[in-house]
Amino acid sequence: MIKIIKNEQDTKKFGLELAKELKPGSVVALTGDLGTGKTTLTKAIAEGLEIRELITSPTFTIVQEYYGGKLPLYHFDVYRICDTEEMYELGYEEYFFGQGVCIVEWADLIIDLIPENAVIINIKYGKTPEERIYEIKNYNA
Repeated sequence: MIKIIKNEQDTKKFGLELAKELKPGSVVALTGDLGTGKTTLTKAIAEGLEIRELITSPTFTIVQEYYGGKLPLYHFDVYRICDTEEMYELGYEEYFFGQGVCIVEWADLIIDLIPENAVIINIKYGKTPEERIYEIKNYNA
């Protein structure tokens, strides 16, 4: 599925809609170039899960945990992962197959670990500075 996102308001709307469909054990895998809006989309999904904490990119910690919403949110940024062994050391399976929602930025770097039923969103730049093109797998909204 292809979805054209015209601006940040569209990103927020999509993230809120997606959040309604997520349940314990859901994984959302985000890919795309630097600056395409992976963290912006994550913030919108978190808002849809009623998480009120400030969502920041966990680049240096790899995973941030948020518990204030309808479901726990585990926000991964695997940009600095050198190999999948590091994910095993983090205990990623407890997150991916647990009672919360996982959002994984730079998921293409660990694609072999992403569950088959994960929502996969590849974000590309569009025709205007604000426009984004979402190539979405495993989600039909």
